[in-house]
Amino acid sequence: MNTLIVFTHPSEESLNRSFLNSTLEGLRSNPHIKNIDVLDLYRENFNPALIFNSEIKRRDMHKDPELELYRQKITQADTVIFIYPIWWGRPPAMLMGFIDRMMASGFAFKQEKGHIMPEGLLKGKKVICVSTMKGPTGYTALLLNNAHKTLMRKAVFNFVGIKDIHFFEFGFMEKSGGRQGKNLEKVKNYMTKLKSAAA
Repeated sequence: MNTLIVFTHPSEESLNRSFLNSTLEGLRSNPHIKNIDVLDLYRENFNPALIFNSEIKRRDMHKDPELELYRQKITQADTVIFIYPIWWGRPPAMLMGFIDRMMASGFAFKQEKGHIMPEGLLKGKKVICVSTMKGPTGYTALLLNNAHKTLMRKAVFNFVGIKDIHFFEFGFMEKSGGRQGKNLEKVKNYMTKLKSAAA
């Protein structure tokens, strides 16, 4: 199984970096994992700005040569793992910009004439979202009507054909005694037993 990790945090010393390390530790001890690729958006200096105009056509976004390597990584991956903090109730702008630019028509989905909904082109993949927040774990669910999971599951991944999605939402991660160690171990153990998308 080929696994791609998309890591999004600007600090080299963040707790999210520890979740990345726990994820890698679990994957490396998993006999089902063949290849592991890590895409660190900040280290890559990824440009999250979506630009199209009279010279750069929106319909040609799926052929943008600047993004060809990233398209190959996504295409080759059986499982894509996103690791990021939740800021303002949603993923960082860097990750949302990555999604804006990568999930283009012609690559991630296609719209057929006469059909109301598009056809997702990334079927058969599994997605795992590992996210952290300063507030309580139930904050996005109870006070924001589950905005984070709705955005990622329905507006993004279901739209491009991905149905097998698993979430880790860890709250109180900046609090002393916030179960950081137990949550890191939980993620590592999950990755140790990870298998490909459900049939």
